[in-house]
Amino acid sequence: MIFVRDKGRMCNNILQYAHLYAWGREHHRATLSMRFAYKYRYFHICDTPHHSMAWYLMGKYGAKLHLLPVVTFPFHEGDTTQQEQALLRHRHCVAEGWGVRFYDLFMKYKQEIIRLFAFHDDVEAVAARRMREAEGTAKPGTGGVIRLGVHIRRGDYATWQGGRYLYTDEQYLNIIRQTMALYTDRRVMVYICGNDPQLNRQLYIDTLGAEHVCFPDGNPGEDLCLLSHCDALIGAPSTFTLVASMYHNVPLYWIENPEQPLTPQCFRHFDELFRKIH
Repeated sequence: MIFVRDKGRMCNNILQYAHLYAWGREHHRATLSMRFAYKYRYFHICDTPHHSMAWYLMGKYGAKLHLLPVVTFPFHEGDTTQQEQALLRHRHCVAEGWGVRFYDLFMKYKQEIIRLFAFHDDVEAVAARRMREAEGTAKPGTGGVIRLGVHIRRGDYATWQGGRYLYTDEQYLNIIRQTMALYTDRRVMVYICGNDPQLNRQLYIDTLGAEHVCFPDGNPGEDLCLLSHCDALIGAPSTFTLVASMYHNVPLYWIENPEQPLTPQCFRHFDELFRKIH
């Protein structure tokens, strides 16, 4: 058993584990996500064998007491031959590290990974209900509803990479308006999720119109699920929007330069972007 000791937040954990899951599948090795064995209980993986507190504690204290060897992948991508040989050599071990990357194997087993992280039925139901309620208030248009998911990341982004991706409400609104302009013949519902409790919601309502804005206010699993059902996604570079785009191949615009004019070509897909995680 390879106990995967995940780092960071929920969607970092999904991608880190998924790379090692794919490697394990290719080499006929069982893997277990220590994080999803006890936390973020929104996904099918949490119901699979061995994903329980008992197995989490086995991995945690096995490593702490030096009963299980620990294989660490370096932060920067590079040759991981030594780490892979260690995984093959030990019947049971703990694997960790930000630099776990097996892109080709990830793509090979991508559909399995998506099924493994399928949302629980109650999470899907909450997302569907919030969309029905929001879209019932939208003004009629000449076409169907376009669901635009926006993830506003603040918090740790105030300092991460020197605040490089910490954008103002005005900058987000400018990009949202440009995106809405791409769908002049459709109704656009903007679903705004994020981690800023001080978000100026009234500014978004006043600027876009109450009938075009919804703040789902879900837990992390519910927000991720809702964003995964949108038609397009916008956000600062983040694994949260990246994972949301993975489920249904949703076009995603990662805002690298908030002053850049937006075009349809700004939106890309998971299969390209997941190779460019910062």
